[in-house]
Amino acid sequence: MAGHSKFANIQHRKGGQDKKRAQAFTKIAREIQAAVKLGGPDPNANPRLFRAIVAGRAVNMPKDNIQRAVDRGGGAGAEQLDEIRYEGFGPVGVGIIVECLTDNKNRTAGDVRAAFAKNGGNMGETNSVSFGWKRVGEVRYAAAAASEDAMLEAAIEAGADDCAMENDQHVVTCEMNALVSVSQALAKRFGDAASAKFVWRPQVEVPIEGEPAELLMKLIDQLDDLDDVQDVYSNEEISEAEMARLSA
Repeated sequence: MAGHSKFANIQHRKGGQDKKRAQAFTKIAREIQAAVKLGGPDPNANPRLFRAIVAGRAVNMPKDNIQRAVDRGGGAGAEQLDEIRYEGFGPVGVGIIVECLTDNKNRTAGDVRAAFAKNGGNMGETNSVSFGWKRVGEVRYAAAAASEDAMLEAAIEAGADDCAMENDQHVVTCEMNALVSVSQALAKRFGDAASAKFVWRPQVEVPIEGEPAELLMKLIDQLDDLDDVQDVYSNEEISEAEMARLSA
């Protein structure tokens, strides 16, 4: 599951693309700032910064924006951002993990809790969801970047654990400590990835359809729209027919 679940690949949003792009730039800039503050401004020596810059390039974030975020993260007045993970449950018990960067924990907790409450979900305790998931490195390429055989061969040579097609993308997974080396090896052959980051992968998925699926979509959308939220993951299992209905 990439980004924030399979729903991330359903084109159900109507308009507002400029707003979405601006939100993406803001979230990536905050991640860059946090990465620089913790590990310095050199992406070759700072894996977290490397991943954040890859994410920026993948959404065509201007180089000037990336550099400003790097400079801001290394400045004396850099914003103090705390990393927080919230866990909870959506309709029919779908597990949800919400990763945030915030300068105000109380505000973020209130916003996340309100999103769950308004959309048939409820907050859980720490590890109430994540105990059944695994944290891995993930690199994604568009299907057109290479054939399945070529990508699989390159992934194996790079030291990855798995390579599969998912929603018209090559999805390469690896251990967390191998993400930088794997993504760099693939980049030499296929260029910049669509994304290269740590993700949560569920061990068990929860079937969902109908009205609960629609409610889950609203919950994920509302969480994703929060400025303090960096990533949302969920473990729903949804059929192709249901995905087509939801995207109509």
